[in-house]
Amino acid sequence: MSSEKPKKDQLANSVGIVSPQTMHFSEPLTLANGRILESYDIVYETYGTLNKAKDNGVLICHALSGHHHAAGLHSEDDKRPGWWDHYIGPGKPIDTNRFFVVCLNNLGGCHGSTGPASINPKTNEVWGSDFPMLRVRDWVESQKRLGDALEISQWAAVVGGSLGGMQAMRWSIEYPDKLRNCVVIASAMKLTAQNIAFNETARQAITADPAFNQGDYLVQDTLPKQGLSVARMIGHITYLSDDGMGQKFGRELRSGSFEQGIDEPLEFEIESYLRYQGSAFSKSFDANTYILMTRALDYFDLAREYGDDAVAAFKHATCDFFVVSFTSDWRFSPQRSHEIVNALTHAKKSVTYTEIESSFGHDAFLIPIQRYQRAFSAYMQRITISEEGDH
Repeated sequence: MSSEKPKKDQLANSVGIVSPQTMHFSEPLTLANGRILESYDIVYETYGTLNKAKDNGVLICHALSGHHHAAGLHSEDDKRPGWWDHYIGPGKPIDTNRFFVVCLNNLGGCHGSTGPASINPKTNEVWGSDFPMLRVRDWVESQKRLGDALEISQWAAVVGGSLGGMQAMRWSIEYPDKLRNCVVIASAMKLTAQNIAFNETARQAITADPAFNQGDYLVQDTLPKQGLSVARMIGHITYLSDDGMGQKFGRELRSGSFEQGIDEPLEFEIESYLRYQGSAFSKSFDANTYILMTRALDYFDLAREYGDDAVAAFKHATCDFFVVSFTSDWRFSPQRSHEIVNALTHAKKSVTYTEIESSFGHDAFLIPIQRYQRAFSAYMQRITISEEGDH
């Protein structure tokens, strides 16, 4: 891996050097399952400037393995910009010359916000397996509290891809007066049985690891690295497309040979790639958080409380919607986005839809694709905020 510092033009075309912030909340949060978090911390980053009217805020809701670091760099020696740096920054679709952007690490996360790896103040020990399961609505409530603390009068937009899109949709019906636009990218109103099956297979890989210790591995000074690595490999396969993997890896060998008379282990490039991804992930992510996040995905069902009628659910929304899907995304296929758009249309809501041709599978929403960038930019530029010089 290169040890070079970021290029100057990379810094110039980004939000630059950013620092995470932590906000402590002492007001108890009653969760959907009835349990109460007496207090909690939320780690977040902001990009751009909040205007005087406080109506140019954009909330970024992250996906399963995401976090607060969505754009910019943490230092000049940082080699990896935020996970959505292609889309957040000066002149980019979420233009920080216009918008005040907020991205947080959700509750239950493992990048600073209160989660299973945090200390339980009642026991002074790591929460571990005792950390409560969360629903998407719990994240929305905590995000709303963060927005209030930042004095955001109304979000110009709440934006999210995948699991983040579920949060954005929940925002639109839970707090309809708190957002003017809802951007839903590569998402769904509920998971298919196949999606739930993939998540359960990943969880089984984690819990079957002898080092898992029923979720209390940290107090036992162990880590279920092998199980989490396999879980990530399973997930990563589903985020890619068959064509995309074929173009990138094909059946190329990393080592070994098919020549007769040569007896040595064969390793395909795709095998090496997946092992690397799984190993790296297992060193940076918490297994309990992975289980918690995938459970939240499984449990989400936008229309459950509305007689399984998505049109009735969306009747509560007052904002405009932008929905995006990608042709090769089979984990959250265009059909799922069509269902969202159809429900919004029947609910008589303003909705813009675009389907992007891509071979990158579900991961496409993270990748710079010219047509996607143009469509995203065009929609965001339509959003009205107070005078842009009014900062």
